[in-house]
Amino acid sequence: MKKYNVCMVGIGAVGTEIVRLLRKRNFPMAKLTAFARSERTEMIDGLPVEVKVATGPESFRGYDFAFFAGTEGAKGASKTLGWEAASVGCTVIDNGDDFRMDPRVPLCIPEINPEALRANQNFVSNPNCSTAIALMPLYALHKEAGIKRIVCCTYQAVSGAGAAAIRELADETRAWAAGEPMPEHKVFPAQIAFNVVAQIGSESKDMPGYTSEEVKLGRETRKILGDDSIQVVSTCVRVPVFNSHSEALHVEFHRPLSPERAREILSHTPGVKVLDDLAASEFPTPIAATGHYDAFVGRIRKDPTVENGLSLFVSGDNIWKGAAQNAIQIAEKMIEMGLK
Repeated sequence: MKKYNVCMVGIGAVGTEIVRLLRKRNFPMAKLTAFARSERTEMIDGLPVEVKVATGPESFRGYDFAFFAGTEGAKGASKTLGWEAASVGCTVIDNGDDFRMDPRVPLCIPEINPEALRANQNFVSNPNCSTAIALMPLYALHKEAGIKRIVCCTYQAVSGAGAAAIRELADETRAWAAGEPMPEHKVFPAQIAFNVVAQIGSESKDMPGYTSEEVKLGRETRKILGDDSIQVVSTCVRVPVFNSHSEALHVEFHRPLSPERAREILSHTPGVKVLDDLAASEFPTPIAATGHYDAFVGRIRKDPTVENGLSLFVSGDNIWKGAAQNAIQIAEKMIEMGLK
């Protein structure tokens, strides 16, 4: 089997999980290097990862894949280095949001739109974590009944904002438990422990009143599904959960779709696991979803307020399927398709 030289830009929460998942999934690597702000050796699960400083396109020469981790500390790195890496034949898989809507760049969830990868120019974008988790079950239902409109409310874990956000929740929780004054919040606009924060990202310039996270969900959904007619409205909320995003999805279809038929379809959908037995209190939770490749879906029921409506609840590991896992799956799919 051919082996590939792999590098990674950013070694934060997402970058660390990329390393773990490359090993866990037995990705065919000949070499693994990380690029960050300073040279050093990082130990991840007891194994060393060499960290270098990227200075330009020559730093990426000889590498087959470059994963841009796109955590808060590395945000914007693909703007500086992405196309330089692509120019020397290295395929960039970018977890950041700088190029997702760029017409030159495929936006890919491999289980949904792998054919988009054929148009790559050595540059592929990973979707936003909440988009990826929502579309895993929705795509299969879209093929069956055609999505007309999505109303989405998210419950997003702090890990989506990086390692510093995880520490902030942990520090606030410890302070509360010890009866100490709450430390000053720095990552979030308000205390996150025992609270919810209805702002993820900044206010959108072209959609006043909506955050950048909320705008991404609609635009990325339409690009990935290849249907500009789909209407999406969302409210994205940060919750005091360490990992895995959850979403309440209320979907209006063009054609009738019963809850029973939806469960049948989703039970055979790759990358999706159905947990849907309300009488037995069986439904998705972020704790259950953490550390799993699949998106968990449940609470599947008819929405009586619209014609052809269903409501469902999904939880998925935002660092895995919402970031690191999807990026690696893109590389795996490109190899499978003979694109690398």
